[in-house]
Amino acid sequence: MPTDPSIERLRQEQANVLGEALQPCSMDPLTGFYRDGYSTTGPDDLGSHTVCVVATEAFLEHQRSVGNDLSTPAPQFGFPGLRPGDQWAVCAGRWLQAHRDGIDAPVLLRATNQAALAIVPMEALLAHAVDAPDDPSGLDDPFGPGDPSKRDDPEPIA
Repeated sequence: MPTDPSIERLRQEQANVLGEALQPCSMDPLTGFYRDGYSTTGPDDLGSHTVCVVATEAFLEHQRSVGNDLSTPAPQFGFPGLRPGDQWAVCAGRWLQAHRDGIDAPVLLRATNQAALAIVPMEALLAHAVDAPDDPSGLDDPFGPGDPSKRDDPEPIA
């Protein structure tokens, strides 16, 4: 599936949470708000689909229980429905909600958009990263120091 050149330009301007070039999250199933395989975000991505996770049964069940069914296909939106083991760019607020509820889906940092840090503390992502750097102590928070509890916490998305 060819990518819209404007989406490709947008993606190239974005970085992952490690400050590097954004890596693909999943091409099969094809993920991303723009269905480009990445956690590319833009002004029309109101849900901030920026955290690349490896879906687990517990995460999928939690999402279903809070009204965000990620298992049922919705072909009209190009959504195949997820199974445990699938990688998917999820809404940062939904990942944070699950995290706060004690349900943590593994995170792929290299495929998680830096924009997620406006919602999710880096420490939470690092704690559940399956591709964390050997020494994360040198990572900078692009939003600067401060109390992570003061970050924006968007309203749940139905």
